[in-house]
Amino acid sequence: MGAATAVWGSCRFCGTAVAPGAAVCGICGADGPVRAGTFAQAPRSVRRRIVLTGTLRTLIVVGVAVALAYTLIANALSGPPTVADPLTTSGTYTVGPGQAEILQGAVTGGDYIVGNFTSVRPFGADIAFEVYNSTEWNRTLAGENASIAYTTGNESAARIVFSAEYTDNYTFVLVNPYPASSHLNITVYVATQYESNVGDDGFG
Repeated sequence: MGAATAVWGSCRFCGTAVAPGAAVCGICGADGPVRAGTFAQAPRSVRRRIVLTGTLRTLIVVGVAVALAYTLIANALSGPPTVADPLTTSGTYTVGPGQAEILQGAVTGGDYIVGNFTSVRPFGADIAFEVYNSTEWNRTLAGENASIAYTTGNESAARIVFSAEYTDNYTFVLVNPYPASSHLNITVYVATQYESNVGDDGFG
Protein backbone atom coordinates (compact mmCIF):
# COMPACT_ATOMS: atom_id res chain seq x y z
CA MET A 1 0.00 0.00 0.00
CA GLY A 2 1.48 3.35 -1.03
CA ALA A 3 1.73 6.33 1.25
CA ALA A 4 -0.96 8.11 -0.77
CA THR A 5 -3.53 5.43 0.02
CA ALA A 6 -2.58 5.05 3.69
CA VAL A 7 -4.31 8.24 4.74
CA TRP A 8 -7.92 9.34 4.88
CA GLY A 9 -9.37 11.05 1.88
CA SER A 10 -12.56 12.54 0.49
CA CYS A 11 -14.80 11.26 -2.26
CA ARG A 12 -14.37 13.44 -5.33
CA PHE A 13 -18.12 13.12 -6.08
CA CYS A 14 -20.07 13.27 -2.77
CA GLY A 15 -17.37 14.55 -0.42
CA THR A 16 -17.77 11.66 2.05
CA ALA A 17 -14.70 10.65 4.04
CA VAL A 18 -12.96 7.63 2.53
CA ALA A 19 -10.98 5.33 4.82
CA PRO A 20 -7.29 4.59 4.27
CA GLY A 21 -6.78 1.81 1.76
CA ALA A 22 -10.24 2.18 0.19
CA ALA A 23 -10.15 2.69 -3.58
CA VAL A 24 -13.78 3.68 -3.93
CA CYS A 25 -16.31 5.67 -1.86
CA GLY A 26 -18.37 3.49 0.43
CA ILE A 27 -21.41 5.71 -0.08
CA CYS A 28 -21.67 6.49 -3.78
CA GLY A 29 -19.08 4.08 -5.22
CA ALA A 30 -17.05 6.75 -7.00
CA ASP A 31 -13.39 5.82 -7.43
CA GLY A 32 -10.24 7.90 -7.13
CA PRO A 33 -10.77 9.55 -3.70
CA VAL A 34 -8.79 12.71 -3.04
CA ARG A 35 -6.36 11.91 -0.25
CA ALA A 36 -5.33 14.35 2.45
CA GLY A 37 -2.27 16.27 1.33
CA THR A 38 -3.25 16.07 -2.35
CA PHE A 39 -6.36 18.25 -2.10
CA ALA A 40 -4.56 21.28 -3.57
CA GLN A 41 -3.61 19.29 -6.67
CA ALA A 42 -7.18 18.09 -7.35
CA PRO A 43 -9.15 19.75 -10.19
CA ARG A 44 -10.89 22.96 -9.13
CA SER A 45 -14.38 21.53 -9.75
CA VAL A 46 -13.60 18.58 -7.49
CA ARG A 47 -12.28 20.81 -4.72
CA ARG A 48 -15.37 23.04 -4.90
CA ARG A 49 -17.67 20.01 -4.77
CA ILE A 50 -15.87 18.58 -1.72
CA VAL A 51 -15.95 21.93 0.10
CA LEU A 52 -19.62 22.51 -0.78
CA THR A 53 -20.80 19.07 0.36
CA GLY A 54 -18.76 19.36 3.56
CA THR A 55 -20.30 22.76 4.30
CA LEU A 56 -23.81 21.45 3.67
CA ARG A 57 -23.24 18.51 6.00
CA THR A 58 -21.95 20.84 8.70
CA LEU A 59 -24.98 23.11 8.33
CA ILE A 60 -27.33 20.14 8.57
CA VAL A 61 -25.64 18.83 11.73
CA VAL A 62 -25.65 22.29 13.33
CA GLY A 63 -29.29 22.82 12.36
CA VAL A 64 -30.35 19.52 13.90
CA ALA A 65 -28.39 20.30 17.07
CA VAL A 66 -29.97 23.75 17.35
CA ALA A 67 -33.47 22.37 16.79
CA LEU A 68 -32.92 19.65 19.39
CA ALA A 69 -31.54 22.15 21.91
CA TYR A 70 -34.49 24.49 21.32
CA THR A 71 -36.98 21.66 21.84
CA LEU A 72 -35.30 20.53 25.07
CA ILE A 73 -35.06 24.06 26.46
CA ALA A 74 -38.66 24.90 25.50
CA ASN A 75 -39.94 21.73 27.19
CA ALA A 76 -37.90 22.46 30.31
CA LEU A 77 -39.18 26.03 30.55
CA SER A 78 -42.81 25.11 29.87
CA GLY A 79 -42.86 22.57 32.69
CA PRO A 80 -45.11 19.52 32.82
CA PRO A 81 -48.25 19.47 30.67
CA THR A 82 -51.32 21.00 32.29
CA VAL A 83 -54.46 18.91 32.36
CA ALA A 84 -57.77 20.71 32.72
CA ASP A 85 -59.43 19.95 36.04
CA PRO A 86 -62.95 18.49 35.60
CA LEU A 87 -64.21 20.79 38.38
CA THR A 88 -63.13 23.90 36.50
CA THR A 89 -65.89 24.14 33.94
CA SER A 90 -68.93 26.05 32.74
CA GLY A 91 -71.99 25.12 30.74
CA THR A 92 -75.73 24.58 30.69
CA TYR A 93 -77.55 21.48 31.87
CA THR A 94 -81.17 20.50 31.39
CA VAL A 95 -82.49 18.61 34.41
CA GLY A 96 -85.76 16.71 34.26
CA PRO A 97 -88.28 16.80 37.13
CA GLY A 98 -87.04 14.68 40.02
CA GLN A 99 -83.78 14.06 38.16
CA ALA A 100 -80.17 15.20 38.64
CA GLU A 101 -77.03 16.11 36.73
CA ILE A 102 -73.59 15.61 38.25
CA LEU A 103 -69.99 16.82 38.12
CA GLN A 104 -67.28 14.68 39.72
CA GLY A 105 -63.64 15.14 40.54
CA ALA A 106 -60.90 14.93 43.14
CA VAL A 107 -60.46 17.80 45.59
CA THR A 108 -57.44 18.14 47.88
CA GLY A 109 -58.23 18.80 51.52
CA GLY A 110 -58.41 22.54 52.20
CA ASP A 111 -58.93 23.46 48.54
CA TYR A 112 -62.07 25.18 47.28
CA ILE A 113 -64.60 24.84 44.52
CA VAL A 114 -66.16 28.23 43.87
CA GLY A 115 -68.65 29.37 41.28
CA ASN A 116 -72.34 29.97 40.75
CA PHE A 117 -75.46 28.62 39.10
CA THR A 118 -78.61 30.20 37.65
CA SER A 119 -81.79 28.65 36.31
CA VAL A 120 -82.31 30.19 32.87
CA ARG A 121 -85.34 28.29 31.60
CA PRO A 122 -87.83 28.75 33.09
CA PHE A 123 -86.24 31.75 34.71
CA GLY A 124 -86.63 31.72 38.51
CA ALA A 125 -87.22 27.98 38.88
CA ASP A 126 -85.56 26.48 41.95
CA ILE A 127 -82.59 24.12 41.72
CA ALA A 128 -80.82 22.33 44.58
CA PHE A 129 -77.03 22.18 44.51
CA GLU A 130 -75.51 19.44 46.67
CA VAL A 131 -72.04 18.00 47.28
CA TYR A 132 -71.30 14.45 48.46
CA ASN A 133 -68.04 12.79 49.40
CA SER A 134 -67.32 9.39 47.83
CA THR A 135 -68.75 7.36 50.72
CA GLU A 136 -72.01 9.28 50.92
CA TRP A 137 -72.41 9.32 47.16
CA ASN A 138 -72.15 5.51 47.09
CA ARG A 139 -74.88 5.42 49.74
CA THR A 140 -77.03 7.64 47.58
CA LEU A 141 -76.55 5.33 44.60
CA ALA A 142 -77.52 2.39 46.82
CA GLY A 143 -80.77 4.16 47.79
CA GLU A 144 -79.65 4.70 51.38
CA ASN A 145 -79.86 7.87 53.45
CA ALA A 146 -76.74 9.93 52.87
CA SER A 147 -75.22 13.02 54.45
CA ILE A 148 -74.66 16.07 52.27
CA ALA A 149 -71.27 17.77 52.65
CA TYR A 150 -72.56 21.07 51.24
CA THR A 151 -75.79 22.46 49.82
CA THR A 152 -77.24 25.78 48.75
CA GLY A 153 -80.77 24.56 49.31
CA ASN A 154 -83.46 25.22 46.71
CA GLU A 155 -82.54 28.45 44.94
CA SER A 156 -83.03 29.87 41.46
CA ALA A 157 -79.50 31.30 41.61
CA ALA A 158 -76.71 31.03 44.16
CA ARG A 159 -73.00 31.28 44.67
CA ILE A 160 -71.02 28.09 45.23
CA VAL A 161 -68.27 28.10 47.87
CA PHE A 162 -67.30 24.57 48.86
CA SER A 163 -64.20 23.82 50.95
CA ALA A 164 -63.08 20.20 51.15
CA GLU A 165 -62.25 19.09 54.70
CA TYR A 166 -60.09 16.25 53.38
CA THR A 167 -58.86 14.86 50.07
CA ASP A 168 -61.49 12.76 48.32
CA ASN A 169 -63.46 12.34 45.13
CA TYR A 170 -66.50 14.57 45.39
CA THR A 171 -69.77 14.57 43.47
CA PHE A 172 -71.49 17.87 42.74
CA VAL A 173 -75.18 17.40 42.06
CA LEU A 174 -77.81 19.64 40.45
CA VAL A 175 -81.23 18.40 41.54
CA ASN A 176 -84.55 19.37 40.00
CA PRO A 177 -86.76 19.34 43.14
CA TYR A 178 -90.08 19.34 41.28
CA PRO A 179 -92.06 16.07 41.08
CA ALA A 180 -92.26 14.08 37.86
CA SER A 181 -95.91 15.03 37.55
CA SER A 182 -94.89 18.68 37.03
CA HIS A 183 -93.19 17.86 33.70
CA LEU A 184 -90.92 20.80 34.46
CA ASN A 185 -87.53 20.59 32.75
CA ILE A 186 -85.12 23.20 34.08
CA THR A 187 -82.14 24.51 32.14
CA VAL A 188 -79.36 25.64 34.48
CA TYR A 189 -76.15 27.53 33.73
CA VAL A 190 -73.30 26.44 36.03
CA ALA A 191 -69.74 27.75 36.33
CA THR A 192 -67.19 26.25 38.74
CA GLN A 193 -63.53 26.94 39.43
CA TYR A 194 -61.02 24.82 41.37
CA GLU A 195 -59.11 27.09 43.77
CA SER A 196 -56.01 25.85 45.60
CA ASN A 197 -55.48 26.96 49.19
CA VAL A 198 -51.86 27.69 48.29
CA GLY A 199 -51.37 31.36 47.40
CA ASP A 200 -54.25 33.49 46.20
CA ASP A 201 -57.61 32.07 47.23
CA GLY A 202 -59.58 33.79 44.50
CA PHE A 203 -61.80 35.79 46.86
CA GLY A 204 -60.09 39.15 46.33
